[in-house]
Amino acid sequence: MEVIKTDCALCVNCCGIDVYVDNGRLVKVEGTKEHPVNLGHLCPKGERLVEYVYSKDRLQYPMRRQDGKWHRISWDEALDEIASKLKEIKERYGAHALAVYTGSVGVEHLEISFFAQRFRGAFGTPNFITVDSGCWRARILARILTFGTFPSEDLEKTKCVVLWGHNPDESRFPVARQIRKAVGEGAKLIVIDPRRIPLAKEGIHLQLRPGTDCALALGMMHVIISEGLYDKAFVEEWTFGFDKLAEHVKAYAPKKVEEMTWVPAADIERSARLFATTRPGVIVQGVCSLERQINNMQNNRVLAILQSITGNIDVPGGWVTTQTIRFTDLRLPVDEAPMGAEEYPLFYNAWGMTTPYGHAMLFPDRVLSGKPYPIKALIVGGGNPAVTIPDSEKYRKALEKLDLVVVMDLVMSETAKMADIVLPASSFFEQSGIGDFPPVAMHGLPYVMLRKKVIEPLGESWPDWKIWSEMGRRMGYEATFPWKTDEEMIEMLLEPSGITLKQLQDKPAGFFYTEKQYGRYKEKGFRTPTGKVEIFSETFKDAGFDPLPVPIEPSQSGVRDPELAKEYPLILITGAREVAYIHGQLRHLPELRRIAPEAEMEIHPVTAGKYGVLDGEKVIVETKKGKIKIKAKLTEDIAEQVVSIPHGWATANVNLLTDIELRDPISGYPEDKGLQCKIARIE
Repeated sequence: MEVIKTDCALCVNCCGIDVYVDNGRLVKVEGTKEHPVNLGHLCPKGERLVEYVYSKDRLQYPMRRQDGKWHRISWDEALDEIASKLKEIKERYGAHALAVYTGSVGVEHLEISFFAQRFRGAFGTPNFITVDSGCWRARILARILTFGTFPSEDLEKTKCVVLWGHNPDESRFPVARQIRKAVGEGAKLIVIDPRRIPLAKEGIHLQLRPGTDCALALGMMHVIISEGLYDKAFVEEWTFGFDKLAEHVKAYAPKKVEEMTWVPAADIERSARLFATTRPGVIVQGVCSLERQINNMQNNRVLAILQSITGNIDVPGGWVTTQTIRFTDLRLPVDEAPMGAEEYPLFYNAWGMTTPYGHAMLFPDRVLSGKPYPIKALIVGGGNPAVTIPDSEKYRKALEKLDLVVVMDLVMSETAKMADIVLPASSFFEQSGIGDFPPVAMHGLPYVMLRKKVIEPLGESWPDWKIWSEMGRRMGYEATFPWKTDEEMIEMLLEPSGITLKQLQDKPAGFFYTEKQYGRYKEKGFRTPTGKVEIFSETFKDAGFDPLPVPIEPSQSGVRDPELAKEYPLILITGAREVAYIHGQLRHLPELRRIAPEAEMEIHPVTAGKYGVLDGEKVIVETKKGKIKIKAKLTEDIAEQVVSIPHGWATANVNLLTDIELRDPISGYPEDKGLQCKIARIE
């Protein structure tokens, strides 16, 4: 039996794993003890990777949907049909009539994103849309517009952790482990969340009203500035606009913020003093918690400012800017700007740096309206937008209207079921790639390893990068896709990095490609127009937005619309992560379904009692947008006025309740936290 070291590419954690292979078959997976991310531990998903690979639901052959039934076809048939249809669409409607979508898998497999972008560039469409229209990009952009770079959380040597809207026990256990290690060594912990997550029981818990994060942060800065607890030396030398911030936060005294957020003024004061005086300190944000609000960009900006004025930038245990690996840029120039560039200019262009991403939240309306031009085709690589994007009903209608939908996946997802052609993708065990640990995901950890092929692809499945390449060749782009093997592809991507494939092969468990560097700004300043941390943002001001973070009430809150709150009295938060699943993935695996058999709505027992709802009973949850049936889970770990529903379930699909038209005016991100809802017991 052979033991091969690689990494798990199910999520951004990319935990190190030892894979046991017997006669070409995967038989066991264990955590790699020496890997710095997981230290030998695995989550329930990682423990069931054998079932993941050999699931009876794996797609192993290209399939065509015809007359409501699926028919097996050859790769030649599939590629010829796709190429023929795409050429016809391009000739009739122009290259922009094609949209290309990648989901979270494009984050875990950088090859997927790179080759998808190369294909769309060769075709000539500007419309490359991704999960980043509602995920990481807004945080990255907000920090870049504040610091000029993207600093990420450094949990080593920290003395105070503020865990803001994040439950890593469910989604990123290596982070939870690091936090518990820090607390065990004496670090203080502040948890800010409407839910009392497990880590909240190990520190101070600020149980805020959903959608009021910006107000809470401003209230904390009111205390820090008024009591002179900020880092005066750093602020005076390295920030721009602090005087305006000091004046701005005077309006957010703790008593007023208590009224806005439900957090007692005494707790706001205590937490602010603790964070400001216990250095180094680090704010650790959740993914899609602050981002999926009407005030998304200002939420991210206000936390960047709070981290800055306490002197916790580019210091051990604070936020640190880590050198990242430079890979070969496979993008090709496209003449047009993507969808969303006009509506959300800062999402597309910041300081002359443009993104290749179009805005996925605009996609359904563009398809359904046909304006400003028709979109007739969609290729999906590693995503399930029919379930994971807000307003699933509108997305379904858009997919039905398209002339061509192609999906690459391992299983028949809800999106794949609506496709014309489905292409079987290989799992990460069946191809080689690069295991890159981007600081955005791994808190400043400059680590890289070879994601090694350990078994042959099942059936006729292909690696995603090969599928994009073969589609390109059928379109006549042979010179654009010259790479034929995993090894050729990896060597090409590594060329600018200074790292070789042999280095990765010689160190199968991976290695640190650089050391963390602190205080780099002292040499050349910050990469902003002022050379300082831009607390006051002239860029926001010039774009017509508040240059300092200002709270915005949730679109449907009882404060903004009391009449709506009378009909829909409860506050709904969506998107809670579940340890057994990743977004819309893995619910087909029986062993994981034993952990979480069905979707559950968390509700406080007092609230449930008002509606006569018992634990485990089915209820109807309704918003202005729609209604679903779901099982009630009674728990005291949630505020009485709030209910929480996870995302990713095709059954009890929470995105039938969300509204894609509710969006942050700066980034265009959807608002699916803090919606008003009502519940009813099913008789």
